[in-house]
Amino acid sequence: MLDEPLKQEIQEAYRRVLEGLELTPRYGQRLMIAEIARTLASIERDDQGRRTSNEHVCVLEAGTGTGKTLAYLLAALPVAKARGKRLVIATATVALQEQVLNQDLPMLKAHSGLDFEYALAKGRGRYLCVAKLDQALEGAEPNPTLSLFEQTIATDAGGDFPQLIQEMADTYASGNWEGDRDSWPVAIDDRDWRRLTVDHRQCTNRRCGHFGACAYFRSRRHLEQADIIVANHDLVLADLALGGGMVLPSPKECIYVFDEGHHLPDKALDHFYHRFGINGTLRWLRTLKKSLTELNTALGAQPTLGRLLATFPERIAALEPRLGDAYAMGHQIAGLGSGAGEETQHFRFPNGRAPEPLVDLAQQLVIPFAELSRDLETMSDILRESLDPDKSTGLPREQAEPWLPLTALLHGRALEAHALWSAMAKPDPAGQAPQARWLTFQNFGGEPELTFSASPVSAAETLARHLWGTCYGAVVTSATLTALNRFERLQERAGLANRYRYQRLPSPFDYSRAILSVPREAVEPGDAKAHDRSIVEFIEGLEDDEAVLVLFSSRKQLRSVADALPEPWSSRLLSQDRLPKRELLERHRKAVDDGGGSLIFGLASFAEGIDLPGRYLTHVVITRLPFSVPDDPVGATLAEWIESQGGNPFMRISVPDASIKLVQACGRLIRKENDSGRISLLDRRVLTRRYGKALLDALPPFRRQIEGVEIKGVEAGEPARN
Repeated sequence: MLDEPLKQEIQEAYRRVLEGLELTPRYGQRLMIAEIARTLASIERDDQGRRTSNEHVCVLEAGTGTGKTLAYLLAALPVAKARGKRLVIATATVALQEQVLNQDLPMLKAHSGLDFEYALAKGRGRYLCVAKLDQALEGAEPNPTLSLFEQTIATDAGGDFPQLIQEMADTYASGNWEGDRDSWPVAIDDRDWRRLTVDHRQCTNRRCGHFGACAYFRSRRHLEQADIIVANHDLVLADLALGGGMVLPSPKECIYVFDEGHHLPDKALDHFYHRFGINGTLRWLRTLKKSLTELNTALGAQPTLGRLLATFPERIAALEPRLGDAYAMGHQIAGLGSGAGEETQHFRFPNGRAPEPLVDLAQQLVIPFAELSRDLETMSDILRESLDPDKSTGLPREQAEPWLPLTALLHGRALEAHALWSAMAKPDPAGQAPQARWLTFQNFGGEPELTFSASPVSAAETLARHLWGTCYGAVVTSATLTALNRFERLQERAGLANRYRYQRLPSPFDYSRAILSVPREAVEPGDAKAHDRSIVEFIEGLEDDEAVLVLFSSRKQLRSVADALPEPWSSRLLSQDRLPKRELLERHRKAVDDGGGSLIFGLASFAEGIDLPGRYLTHVVITRLPFSVPDDPVGATLAEWIESQGGNPFMRISVPDASIKLVQACGRLIRKENDSGRISLLDRRVLTRRYGKALLDALPPFRRQIEGVEIKGVEAGEPARN
């Protein structure tokens, strides 16, 4: 229960913020604060302080204008502090992360009366490794490990690398730079940055001679003092994939807030799929084989390392021919003969089932990669212990230290290989959705590559087990969490249990200030040329002073319509296909400020990620219903499985997903309480197909017009009636 002192603390903080910023209280915002506080404060604990409640997650859809960030900060922070937990705010985009960090949290601290500290969390790879910077500055004889992989990186590094590292060293030493890539004043080339950072396997942590000056661990010390940690979805998921508590606090000590929560299922899938390039692996295995003499000279005197190094020739000899067989088999399965052509090509295994010969070959590769990864892990452990003055391994630090980063890198690659071939060989559990499995053929500068990939088709089980099942509490929020007015699609994709708390919060906007129109020009888009003509005709009829955003589902149609536009619209056009986003928006605002109209053509990213309030956007044109064909390997495999179970993948996946995208596209128009305008939908299927009414009913309560006639609603499967 929300005890009275905690309730009063939240209410008082809210009152102070409203008064300090001269804000008007919003009904939806108050409901959101109450729901979050009630959920998090009601979590039951045992004698050890562990969560025992099963209603510790709340899922809140709150539209633009609700004031979500302020609501979840005001509600969750006092509860987290009272319960001795850390509040982790995770966003999906850099823009929102910067807003929370640079605007919302400073504002809250200045006006709420709440006492708290906050910090930004980033992965290790975003920070400078001082040891590697020091090595680069020394300009001494090349590290012996460069003979394997890093020579290429060093050769390819930009010509300004010496100047860059000297500037970095001076700026970092003076305290004017915290050592993270994102705050360096100019973009750093990937090739240069790879020479200056490490991953978690390569880092020697407290054993490093530069540990006291380490940029990453300095940031970790800030995190340890912070009540609020600002991160992104990817970092939270990466930490969970490592077991939790590696970068962020342990999940059981965290209350998570996932803002832009509709992105979480897709982000999670990206973290749990495996890939393996045949030729890339053969190259590093061959280079390793060529360097065994050097490795033995440097490390072979240590008995365990000497024994392990002696096994490498046999390990590599067992892998090379089988990988050659996998390369040939992949081409044979896909019917590509000896070459893959210049374009990237995918070959998906129907229902995720790899052919039996490939499964047999995968099983033959699992054990050798498991053995290789085990040996490399043992080597890394010995090298790491050799850096500790309190431990005796028989290997001097100066011999061990140069080789640890490389051994750790190889260990990571071997683990990835083992994971892929295990996923390719392991049968899918009966009655459950299969893994997607596919091949990708590419040419990199004339060098062909065949990549094997495997991925779960849903992140639900992983999120249910590793996130919702382990965290102390969580809030998931976004303007678009429901599909067709229901939470089922999100529950299915994100593994959210029915017993959690779900609520749609009322919007502060008056949607009757906007008109949703299906005009006479709207046609069914099956005839592409006729649909293009209808879009051009519609644009020709727009008012000269309108600020218009036209959203397309395909780049091909965007270009086709752009080429067909007559004057004056063609010279007024600002196309996402031709201009960087920032420049496009600057030109658009200037045109509107100068009193003229402006026309933007955008693709899917503009349907969600563009903010043009007031007179900067008065008309949104949606050229077609945003259905996406599940033709990627993961989506296609899931659709096949649903169909095999007697379901309809179009109604179960495509229509709900289109509903979310349509709500997002319509949401571009009303960004503030006094905004108004028109949304035009140029796809007649919304009137003629049985799913049309459901899509329309899921939209905010705009006034509606069909062919110029204002109506009360749209009947399913037939034209609108007065």
